[in-house]
Amino acid sequence: MGTLCGSGGGWTRLAYLDMSDATQNCPSGFRLYQSGGVRACGKYGGGCESVQFPSNSISYSQICGRVTGYQYGRPDALNNYKNINSYYVEGVSITRGSPRQHVWTLVAGQRESDTSSGSCPCNNGSIETVQSFIGNNYFCESGSPNYPSSTLYTSDPLWDGQECNGIESPCCSVPGIPWFHRDYGNTTTTDYIELRVCASIGSEDSP
Repeated sequence: MGTLCGSGGGWTRLAYLDMSDATQNCPSGFRLYQSGGVRACGKYGGGCESVQFPSNSISYSQICGRVTGYQYGRPDALNNYKNINSYYVEGVSITRGSPRQHVWTLVAGQRESDTSSGSCPCNNGSIETVQSFIGNNYFCESGSPNYPSSTLYTSDPLWDGQECNGIESPCCSVPGIPWFHRDYGNTTTTDYIELRVCASIGSEDSP
C-alpha cells in the first residue's frame, strides 16, 4: 500500500469506501447524498449512524487513515455536553473496540469566518473547547465561507488540508493532514474500528 502516515510497509487495509465510484453503495443505514457529481454517505435524523470494520483477528499497534466529507446545513462543531457514546461531534467519530476508545475526530465547523462555540477550535480566536478524550487528535474544517443554509457544500471538501481561508487557516496547517495517525507503541489490539457520522439534529450533517 506504499508509504502511509510516514511509515512504509506493514499496513493492512481494514476499510475502504470511495463514493466517487458509482458502483459503490453507502453502508446499511446511511443516507446517500448526490449533488453536482458528488456522492457521499450521511445520516438520517439526529444522533449518529455507525459502521464497524472488524480487524479479522489481525493484531495492530497503529491506525492510519483519511476521511473526506462535505458540510450539509449548519453543523455546530463539538457538543461538549455529550460523551463519546453520543453525538459529541458534528462530524465523524472514529473509535475502536467496546467500550469505545477514541482514535480520531473529524469536526465540521459552522462557517470559515466563525469564532463562536459552533466554530472550529483551530480557528484563530475561536471560543470552542475540545473535550479531554479528544485532545489534539482531531481535524476541523468548514465548507461554507458564510452563514450556511440547507445545502451540500461540495466546492470545499472537509478535512483535506486545503482551502482553509482567513481565520480558519491554522486548521489546514496541522501535522499529517489529511491523514490521521495513532501509534500505540508496544501495545497491540485486535479491536474493531468504528466510524460514526454524527450531529444533534437531522438538518445538520457531514457526509
